[in-house]
Amino acid sequence: MAKGDVEVEVEGRQLKLTNLDKVLYPVPGFTKAQVIDYYTRIAPALLPHLKGRPLTLKRYPNGVDEEYFYEKNCPKHRPDWVSTAKVWSWGNNRFMYYCVVDDLPTLVWVANLASLELHTSLSLGAKIEQPRMMVYDLDPGPPANIVDCCQVGIWLRDYFADFGLTCFAKTSGSKGLQLYVPLNTPVDYARTKGVSKGVAQLFEREQPDRVVSMQSKTLRGGKVLIDWSQNDQYKTTINVYSLRAREYSTVSTPVTWDEVEACLAARDPMKLRFLSDEVLERVAKRGDLFEPVLQLKQKLSAKLPSTETKKKAPQVGVPRGGGRRPARGREAAE
Repeated sequence: MAKGDVEVEVEGRQLKLTNLDKVLYPVPGFTKAQVIDYYTRIAPALLPHLKGRPLTLKRYPNGVDEEYFYEKNCPKHRPDWVSTAKVWSWGNNRFMYYCVVDDLPTLVWVANLASLELHTSLSLGAKIEQPRMMVYDLDPGPPANIVDCCQVGIWLRDYFADFGLTCFAKTSGSKGLQLYVPLNTPVDYARTKGVSKGVAQLFEREQPDRVVSMQSKTLRGGKVLIDWSQNDQYKTTINVYSLRAREYSTVSTPVTWDEVEACLAARDPMKLRFLSDEVLERVAKRGDLFEPVLQLKQKLSAKLPSTETKKKAPQVGVPRGGGRRPARGREAAE
């Protein structure tokens, strides 16, 4: 074996781990071995959020400062015990076979591919047309930062509370904050996208100097984009507890609303910046703050604003196990 390689057994599965001494985060000197160690130790909290979900790999073979690539189809050289989800892609006009991380050996195998970031569907592979949650990515346009996202997040939390809906927050691990509305009840993406966009547009009208709902960067300076577009069958979202490919090994971290309010009061962005070792300590002390997102059953009120249009007749010739054609006739990017 090459230097830095080792063969290990993980829950009865044999794995060859390679290039363990390669530095993937140059500034802190964070190595591939440390990436694998983090994912192994966070696995008890992380795996329930990955289980059954199509995963898009985002691989950084030479570290965060070098080129990366997305990999939707699970690599052909995968072990035969790695599960996959069969999902129709209109953009590619064929079925895609996404990796599904249901156990620790698969998670370690994925980490060994230098897939630093884990991007998952909001659906389970078995019911790809049914989102389990509605999500907002609150993305600040400089000079706005995560502190401004905290204010918008609190407004959204209070707004949804008026409709009997409980929301949960996590950091993106990058610049912003993300808001999750657990559903876990029968619903489709037409509904969640319609409501998420309708509410975002409402906030844009009511707070035009603070909020924007359109992606255009020319509109976002000093404002917070309420990005509703992730509520799409053909998109993936950064998974909770995933590392991010930033300068340091920051993590998309669940936070309490008390922490969000404290960050806003102190106007200190660093209060919501968590590195991998800090996240491990948090989970050891507090458990999985995002566990309710998997279980809490909620329904979107018919009184919520929505841009949802009348459903069209089913498309002829949709492959069995496929889904609705995306609005632009192509597979959306992450």
